[in-house]
Amino acid sequence: MSTFAVQRTLTGITMDQLGGAQTAAINTSAEFTAKGTPVRYIRSNFYPGDAHCTCLFEAGSADAVRQVNE
Repeated sequence: MSTFAVQRTLTGITMDQLGGAQTAAINTSAEFTAKGTPVRYIRSNFYPGDAHCTCLFEAGSADAVRQVNE
């Protein structure tokens, strides 16, 4: 398994919305894992000054991480 970073610009996002996005990433990763494609959400770092967010995932491929994030 490798670690992958997903970077996003989240201009105008509220902390509640950010929390919801984090919950969705956790739940979707768990769904993929349960169906046989292991993906683990690790954490997110949000930088409000420039509205950037970096989310870290552990998975067997970048494609699996991309699918989770779609």
